[in-house]
Amino acid sequence: MAEQSENAKSTENTPPTTSERWPSGTSHLVVSGPSGSGKSTAGRLVATALGRVWVEGDAFHTVENRNKMAAGTPLTDEDRAPWLKRLAGELHRLGELGLPAVLACSALKRSYRDTLRSCGYPLTIVQIRVSPEALQQRVAARHAHFMPASLVLGQIALMEPLSDDEHGAAVESTDDPQTTADRIVDALGLH
Repeated sequence: MAEQSENAKSTENTPPTTSERWPSGTSHLVVSGPSGSGKSTAGRLVATALGRVWVEGDAFHTVENRNKMAAGTPLTDEDRAPWLKRLAGELHRLGELGLPAVLACSALKRSYRDTLRSCGYPLTIVQIRVSPEALQQRVAARHAHFMPASLVLGQIALMEPLSDDEHGAAVESTDDPQTTADRIVDALGLH
């Protein structure tokens, strides 16, 4: 009986196998970084250049999460957990259809990226790096976005660099989104 429950535990943690329709050697691409890093703008350009499905992570936030951030209250790990699971579910759904995606998602912590990896399809992470000063200026200059500049420093403090066992790259952001997108494509050798 103990052996059976041990086997059940080991299969619960095993990610599903990829769909037969999934293109060999391909991975979903997660463009990550704090708010204001340019992940959405550059990520959309990368998705277009590579002919991939574009997924805006912010669109998967609940109204409650958006309202909380708009009020200047940082999200907790508990707030983020369902959001990250929805994003992993979307990556799984697209994978089942054989559609590699480019996802813009802050994915600041390793644990957040691990939740995204539960989608069952290969994932490549790109972290966009920007100075704290530039991030605050960019966020303060944005209009009609729920994320205030006051939360940027907290996001920077949460950001964990990619571990050696995580497939991906770090890319410096520029004021020109196309240049940042080109840097992403170059860093990953996706020409």
